[in-house]
Amino acid sequence: MSLQEEIKELTEKSDFTANDREIFESFKEALRKGEIRAAEKDSEGNWRTNAWVKQGILLGFKMGGMIEMSKGTESFKFFDKETYPLHPMSLEDGVRIVPGGSTIRDGSYVAKSVVCMPPMYINVGAYVDEGTMVDSHALVGSCAQIGKNVHLSAAAQIGGVLEPIGAMPVVIEDDVLVGGNTGVYEGTIVRTRAVLASGVILTRSTPVFDLPNNKIIKSDGENPLEVPANAVVVQGSRNITSGFGKENGLSLYAPIIVKYRDEKTDSSTQLEDYLR
Repeated sequence: MSLQEEIKELTEKSDFTANDREIFESFKEALRKGEIRAAEKDSEGNWRTNAWVKQGILLGFKMGGMIEMSKGTESFKFFDKETYPLHPMSLEDGVRIVPGGSTIRDGSYVAKSVVCMPPMYINVGAYVDEGTMVDSHALVGSCAQIGKNVHLSAAAQIGGVLEPIGAMPVVIEDDVLVGGNTGVYEGTIVRTRAVLASGVILTRSTPVFDLPNNKIIKSDGENPLEVPANAVVVQGSRNITSGFGKENGLSLYAPIIVKYRDEKTDSSTQLEDYLR
């Protein structure tokens, strides 16, 4: 029986044996090694959710009991599910974790050469690929998929999703720069080499105004919002054109693609190479 079939069987149970726990630990190890993922890109470049993987992550919360995770000598206490302790790490993993209070939860994949600046947090089911920097106060939410050579700047928030199990997690593809205090939520997909300026907020219901191509990019309600490859997105606003909003000169937040990445943009982001 495959691991996928075993996990699906376990989700139907409410009482668990030692053998069931071994199956779950094998599942969690596969997540930790990046052998399975909550979402994957197919040969045509489309991202698909692996619902059974998210089922397995939820299974861990159902299976685990609450324990104290802090040491007896500590006054700063921690209590969590025994199935999700800290991610086991060693020097051989090749991940740079700078001292200062960062946490990586077990059941996540963090590749070699990732840099973690304190304090940051990577949640269960997340996938963080090689060469990425997770800067101070940045969050990589549950099941979020982060590509190679991404910079998640200080206080960037990458939203997580566990339920419903079919919901697409946030995807940040390779070579993306996510500015400080930027938030990406609700399964938004940011394609390769895009730049999100500081403070940009993206959700499934957020329209993005593409100035170079004179169009509005929206989610169709079923599929997530997608930011095109190489897009440079900044904060903007649009006027309310009727009623009370117009009378009072009000406007709504609107992310705007002001251009697509070029040599000048690349030179301004080149500093990231020196930080790794």
